Amino acid sequence: MTLAGFPRISIDPGVCGGRPVVTGTRVRVTDVLEMLAGGATISEIVADFPYLSEADVQATLGYAAATTDHPVVLAAE
Repeated sequence: MTLAGFPRISIDPGVCGGRPVVTGTRVRVTDVLEMLAGGATISEIVADFPYLSEADVQATLGYAAATTDHPVVLAAE
């Protein structure tokens, strides 16, 4: 199942345990994020995984940003 607003990201219970992946691959969103956090550039990731495009890598960032944007609840003082 591709996700609304994120056609390059999909979730399928039979692929990588239902974790979000780049559509049509078994590359998890978290794998790409870990590579970026480790200092890899988008160009390096695409070179290492030629079936990914720069747009795929950008989509993982967009998906991560959208899914970690939780509202902040402030405690009453």
